[in-house]
Amino acid sequence: MSGPFIFIATNKVREGKLEDEKNRVPGWVQFIHDNEPRTIGFHEYRSADGTEVEYIQIHPDTDSFEHHMRVLAEKSDLSYQATLEGTTDIRIYGQPTEAILEMLKEAAGAGVPVTILPEHFGGFTRTA
Repeated sequence: MSGPFIFIATNKVREGKLEDEKNRVPGWVQFIHDNEPRTIGFHEYRSADGTEVEYIQIHPDTDSFEHHMRVLAEKSDLSYQATLEGTTDIRIYGQPTEAILEMLKEAAGAGVPVTILPEHFGGFTRTA
């Protein structure tokens, strides 16, 4: 059973930059909204201690996520670099393509752990 492609990335917040990150997010979300019309969901949550944030992305398929990675490479202002130190963990729900794995290795670094749960047994996504 084919399900959505879900991507979760944990990122370390730079010391003293949590408030800046919180202020940056509305513009970042609008950028993703405007440039990635197929994305089903895009959310950011902070950890209880404020040292990490997680991006949760829900895409209809791998093509949509590949588009996301191309948009970041071509159009992003890289404002997240002022507030986030880098990606510390990646979780993927669905089978990533080789292109996705290469893009993630280039963007996050080769040493970032990646957990892949490739097979969707069932579920549903509600839309408005």
